[in-house]
Amino acid sequence: MAKNLKTAKQMERHFKGVANHRRIDILLLVSQNDSLTVEEIANSLNCNFKTISEHTRRLAHAGLINKEYRGRSVIHTLSPYGKIFSSFLKTFRHS
Repeated sequence: MAKNLKTAKQMERHFKGVANHRRIDILLLVSQNDSLTVEEIANSLNCNFKTISEHTRRLAHAGLINKEYRGRSVIHTLSPYGKIFSSFLKTFRHS
């Protein structure tokens, strides 16, 4: 077995991270507009700030987005796995 293969448990964490329509929307939005704050994401998706904050927390926990604290703001960018998942979602959307 190759040493870089993910376990089923590791893959489950990533898949659970995108197992919600809001989180899919967030992942796709961040893939198009890198370095967004929660407020910018909430405004773009016309959603509640607290709702988006919780979804970004879950995406970060799943290892799909990165959070970078800049003063009072938190900037969200895609992680390497987030880029893979957003690419997959874009392809899957058109299939």
